[in-house]
Amino acid sequence: MTKLNVVILAAGEGKRMRSSLPKVLHTLAGCSLLMHVTNTARQLSPDKICIVIGHGGEMVKQSVLGDDITWVPQQQQLGTGHALMQTLPYLDRNGLTLVLYGDVPLISIQTLLELIAKAKEKHCVLLTAEIENPFGYGRIARDPDTRAIKAIVEQKDANTEQLEIHEINTGIMLIPNDYLHNWLPKIENKNTQHEYYLTDIIALSAKQGIQVESSQTRNLWEVMGINNKSQLAELERIYQKHCADKLLHLGVSLIDPSRIDIRGELVCGSDVEIDIGCIFEGNVKLDDFVQVGAHCILKNVKVASDTTILPYSHIEDAEIGENCKIGPFARIRPGTKLSNKVHIGNFVEVKNSQIALGSKANHLSYIGDSVVGKNVNIGAGTITCNYDGANKHQTIIEDDVFIGSDTQLIAPVRVSKGSTIGAGSTITKETPEGQLTLSRSKQVSVSGWKRPQKPKV
Repeated sequence: MTKLNVVILAAGEGKRMRSSLPKVLHTLAGCSLLMHVTNTARQLSPDKICIVIGHGGEMVKQSVLGDDITWVPQQQQLGTGHALMQTLPYLDRNGLTLVLYGDVPLISIQTLLELIAKAKEKHCVLLTAEIENPFGYGRIARDPDTRAIKAIVEQKDANTEQLEIHEINTGIMLIPNDYLHNWLPKIENKNTQHEYYLTDIIALSAKQGIQVESSQTRNLWEVMGINNKSQLAELERIYQKHCADKLLHLGVSLIDPSRIDIRGELVCGSDVEIDIGCIFEGNVKLDDFVQVGAHCILKNVKVASDTTILPYSHIEDAEIGENCKIGPFARIRPGTKLSNKVHIGNFVEVKNSQIALGSKANHLSYIGDSVVGKNVNIGAGTITCNYDGANKHQTIIEDDVFIGSDTQLIAPVRVSKGSTIGAGSTITKETPEGQLTLSRSKQVSVSGWKRPQKPKV
């Protein structure tokens, strides 16, 4: 099988981004531009992935984990040809090299597989696109009779006739390695930019009678590059619309498809409904008949069927059971697992806790590092005091417990099965099963006491 090397060019400073952050580390759909490209490249299972780095190189290296990356420094940024030239010592002498770009984040695996499928022995393959307004792109110059590709002409070097061409070079190409080793040292910088253009090797191949194949992308947004914040924002919206269209096609009800953000993978069952302004990060799974209210944020969450998440709720690294009701304004933090028919109400925070079937905390409570049994009712204002200033401790609330409002449970502590806790209590030790426990100071009234008043001016 032919060896495949992938080179990702990611050395540019990106001055037009007007940021100290390297251009390829800006994010789209919650992931850096470079990480998008790297993840796609990995799906091809190549023999080698080389990433060319320059500006902010150390920061870029730290952003991509894995020992499958060969990092190639480009000390001076003298063009794409010069960048690829730096990789020659790392490329195999045989096989093929696929050239990708760290600022072209949304190239799809399907498009790349179609490009690779067109590779023939000793042929180069370009990914091209037909666009209505080709300004700024290199034009594909073809022989008028055979339609064979002769060269790629950059915008600043094109004549009037060439500027009328609407087929453009995306920059993505597949080149036999022996050609790269032969041609790259021969390209020159005799152009208006005084740079070494990678595209010049196409003219070299034409001069030597080597056929250049082309493959076209179906979606122009796949090959859109990022040069400034405006383009980044534009591509973000294009990508989110694409994600929304896929969800609609699968039967998900989106109240407004233009107001959803998917920053990872969202998998939905049947009859799922999502209101406006929701953000889904990491891996999120919504089972059948789940409803997500407006302006919720879900990150790495599994939600079982028939559960309703009311507006402005935040859920992260958690599992939610069937027929639950969450929110509004609820916060479910990492390590939480809710069983079926659990209610977590407004301004309730749950962290690293397990709550069993049918239990409820409907108002203004904090449940942290706790194990809560079945059919427990947690009154408004209840908190588990799980942190002693140095360590976290666990609270255990057994089945059928009723906790009155404004209760503090000082962990480690156990509230035994069937216990009732009187409102306003501070519980510091295990309660007897099935009994009422309360701790309050004696209520007194002070006669003759007058409320303080502000002095009259």
